[in-house]
Amino acid sequence: MLSIKNLEAGYGKVQVLHGISMEVPKGKVVTLIGSNGAGKTTTMRAVSGMIKPTSGEISLHGKRVDGLESYDIAKQGLAHSPEGRRVFATMTVTDNLILGAFPRLTGSRPKGDVPGDLERAMDLFPRLKERRNQLAGTLSGGEQQMLAMARAVMLNPEIVLLDEPSMGLAPILVEEVFRIIADLKSRGVTMLLVEQFAAAALKVADYGYVLENGRISVHGEASKLRDDPAVKAAYLGGGH
Repeated sequence: MLSIKNLEAGYGKVQVLHGISMEVPKGKVVTLIGSNGAGKTTTMRAVSGMIKPTSGEISLHGKRVDGLESYDIAKQGLAHSPEGRRVFATMTVTDNLILGAFPRLTGSRPKGDVPGDLERAMDLFPRLKERRNQLAGTLSGGEQQMLAMARAVMLNPEIVLLDEPSMGLAPILVEEVFRIIADLKSRGVTMLLVEQFAAAALKVADYGYVLENGRISVHGEASKLRDDPAVKAAYLGGGH
């Protein structure tokens, strides 16, 4: 599905990623964990085309996408729910979701049943259904996060990138976000998940990678990483 080989990327003269390689198989959830500043968000931005890699390869279904513009990568079926949510604040919840399906409406991707998918997204995110006509900028932080996730799903994507979906949320909303991720997984949605709550991420994921200073330090089945003493000491403490 998604293959990353020897990826290097950064900002200007500052190199953040130093030759990382990852695989996200179809229908699986893969999580990328690490401390702040390790390069997790940079990885997501490079994959989705928000920044251009300086070296390496990114392939989706065997087709190179590194160097393409974000909108062209989206047409290939990759949806990105970014850190910080970035909803369209002056538009309604419904209009935000319809924008997620924009490539389907313009013929860039198979159209399918957009109205039906809109209702299914509302059912998956009940809070959004209650606020479907409300301006996105007036939603709570948790509701905006759900909107960003639902908007990504509206692409009917091959793979979804979720960057810190629980950031800044109250514990009860964190639980709701992970319930939704588990639900999407049960539907066969392929996901690459970056998450601050490493234990929760490893619980829902099939496979995990640990990123340290722009390099993959360890990777393996999520269940094994949860039991790895070094991973537990570094990332699974503090009750997470």
